[in-house]
Amino acid sequence: MVLALTVCGVVVALVVLGLFVFGLRRRLIQRSGGTFDCSLRWDVPEKPDTSGKGWSYGVARYNGDRIEWYRVFSYAYRPRRVLERAAIEVAGRRLPEGEEELALLSDAVILTCLHRGTRLELAMSEDALTGFLAWLEAAPPGQRVNVA
Repeated sequence: MVLALTVCGVVVALVVLGLFVFGLRRRLIQRSGGTFDCSLRWDVPEKPDTSGKGWSYGVARYNGDRIEWYRVFSYAYRPRRVLERAAIEVAGRRLPEGEEELALLSDAVILTCLHRGTRLELAMSEDALTGFLAWLEAAPPGQRVNVA
């Protein structure tokens, strides 16, 4: 009985510690500012897949001429993907369809992009999309930016 209670106590403590580390990691990522919630789907086919598969929920952070994308459900402090402003080409935008509506946040808009030949989709709120497009267009003089 004592052993069972000890094991349960240790399991509960580990779960609480894990949740605390998730929260602390997110705070550290957001500390420098310029972050927004952003789901990502990497290496998508030409024809939109509305099944909702492949989406990963994350947080994106502006860092100079780069966007650093972090998975929410990860302990890694390094970004999972890094997108350079000069290499991003916006191919279009659309609203979620079918099962995507369940996989993404309720107010999400999907932006289809090309980054160094890889087709990807970013899903973010309308406000975050406005900021993202403004950031793309605010490239220093001489940089090529393609916004559709």
